[in-house]
Amino acid sequence: MGFPSLWCKWVERVLSSARSSVLVNGSPTFEFGCSKGIRQGDPLSPFLFLMVMEALSSIFYKAGMEGWFKGIQLPNNGPKISHLFYADDALLLGEWDKENVLSVARCLRIFYLYSGLKINLHKSNLFGMGVEAGEINDMAKVVGCNMDIIPLTYLGIMVGANMNRISNWAPIMEVFDKRLSVWKAKAISIGGDLP
Repeated sequence: MGFPSLWCKWVERVLSSARSSVLVNGSPTFEFGCSKGIRQGDPLSPFLFLMVMEALSSIFYKAGMEGWFKGIQLPNNGPKISHLFYADDALLLGEWDKENVLSVARCLRIFYLYSGLKINLHKSNLFGMGVEAGEINDMAKVVGCNMDIIPLTYLGIMVGANMNRISNWAPIMEVFDKRLSVWKAKAISIGGDLP
């Protein structure tokens, strides 16, 4: 049995439950691979997104368990992390190795083949910590995405920056200032309790 057919059989086992119809309030509302799409803003969209991300998470989890994708081992015998999902964002973390990067591309391709949902690689970036820019660029070409350098801003927070510098805390302080001003406007009245 060749490597591609082994991958396909493995993914079929992982996604077997996700490929059936989803029932909400007793009526079929969405089926993976159906020709009709859900409109943006549909109240069902967040629910469907969670289900789809669960399938993608299962692919990366199983790839890690089988040794095809190596995530990042946290210190002090912490867990191994391979992916984080937040809202409509996905962050894949792994050891810097060409075979590992190819495994990411394979997992994303399998996800597309089984769900019909394609990752927009033009909006995706590949970063490397402690890696030369030329090597990052070569790996980004393998995946078909853009390359970028660290530090980066992810969800409004600087990642990979020297946080001992006060200037690197500026974006975080701006977020807190904005949220605090909105809270003050709603909760604190100039007149206090006067009629």
